[in-house]
Amino acid sequence: MKKDQMTPGRRALLRGAAVFGLAATAGCVATERPATPGPTAPSGAPAGGPPAARARKPSAYRLQPMAGHGPPRAARALPRVRKAPILRMDGQGRSMFLTFDDGPDPRYTPGILSTLRKYDVRATFFVCGEMAADNKDLLREMVDDGHLIGNHTWTHPLLPKMSRSAMREEIERTCEVVEDTVGEPPAWFRAPYGAWNRNAFQLGAELGMEPLAWTVDTLDWTEPGTGTIIRRVRAGAGPGVVVLSHDAGGDRSQSVEALRTYLPELIDSGYRITVPDRREM
Repeated sequence: MKKDQMTPGRRALLRGAAVFGLAATAGCVATERPATPGPTAPSGAPAGGPPAARARKPSAYRLQPMAGHGPPRAARALPRVRKAPILRMDGQGRSMFLTFDDGPDPRYTPGILSTLRKYDVRATFFVCGEMAADNKDLLREMVDDGHLIGNHTWTHPLLPKMSRSAMREEIERTCEVVEDTVGEPPAWFRAPYGAWNRNAFQLGAELGMEPLAWTVDTLDWTEPGTGTIIRRVRAGAGPGVVVLSHDAGGDRSQSVEALRTYLPELIDSGYRITVPDRREM
């Protein structure tokens, strides 16, 4: 036998060694990926905040080391840090913007979605994370109907009273549950009670969101009566106006009923009811 010839047995042995080597290499790539630590519970967090029941996966909103050989994920363009929230959406023609806070709530959100669907219009829902986590089917229904989902924190706290780390936890957790459920992170943020401070503007921008407030407050959370809510929307109607209502946080049956009256009126008056477009800002 010539020196450069190998027996079939030896060739099989060498092939087996090569396969073993490839498997070992693949195992290193899988097991040696740097781990990103999960968030720690901030001291001084609100007593009503949900406890950490289990280890959470690394946040999609923190910087993470890149592993593997796939193409890098495109970075989201971050908005500038504002000093005041957006109160109205000028420059979008004869448009009005309906927004609903604090949900989703299975007692009231479906009625609002049904009315919006009847008139084929879109609205923006600023959801609280703890409500969203318990009603993911309603989040999916919102997106399926073309509505926008905004971030309204996890437990609806008064942000200026919180530390920066606790505030970030409130905002970031809601971003995560929305993206995990519907595949897209929120592009808009609204501070509970309309209480903003520098940290709220900075963290919202860092997480890729614009701060949206409102032009017309229906004060529906006070349960003033269906007729009063309708009159407040009529009186405040105008191009670029952002209307604040609620679909959770209490008895919102008046809000559901009022929408059935003022929505067709706005449409008959020539208003286009739609969602804010950041490209037109």
